[in-house]
Amino acid sequence: MRRALPIIAFALGVVALGIASVFAFLPGAREVSTSSVGGPFTLTTQDGRRVTERDFTGATHLVFFGFTHCPDICPTTLQQIGDVLKALGPKGRDTKALFIAVDPERDTPAALKAYLASFDPRIVGLTGSPEEVAAAVKAYRAYVRKVPTKGDDYTMDHTALVYIMDARNRFVTALNLARPPEQSAAELGKLL
Repeated sequence: MRRALPIIAFALGVVALGIASVFAFLPGAREVSTSSVGGPFTLTTQDGRRVTERDFTGATHLVFFGFTHCPDICPTTLQQIGDVLKALGPKGRDTKALFIAVDPERDTPAALKAYLASFDPRIVGLTGSPEEVAAAVKAYRAYVRKVPTKGDDYTMDHTALVYIMDARNRFVTALNLARPPEQSAAELGKLL
């Protein structure tokens, strides 16, 4: 019997692994696993309205971190997001893109409102206190760092990823903007 114990233990391990494998590949098995990207936040829109992540529950939406004094990446990305939203056509009518400002010192609601007037109206600017912005950055596992420049000025290094969040505020994937907007819109459209 002692000789049989290792063989029985091995056989039970193989059976358990087989059962776990079957469950891992069943339809819907991926839905059980949730990403740790995204989470609670409380911020202020460019119109001065206080919102939380729950205000965007119920529809797939985009999230992008940036700042209004950004010389190139932020305005380019916001324009690309607008192009994708436009390419979605009527299907994307209610799709929102959240622009979370990582420079709360300069990016007040009024500054965001003026800045975002040049972009698609479905892009919602969000800002808050340094602590509120830091909490959002942490929830999305983004990177932000204030970098001094000449004189008393500064710039912000930050994650330039466009997050696709599902209707339950769960991270799905990053939106690929390195292709024509119609292709990005087709990818996004499958998730709406």
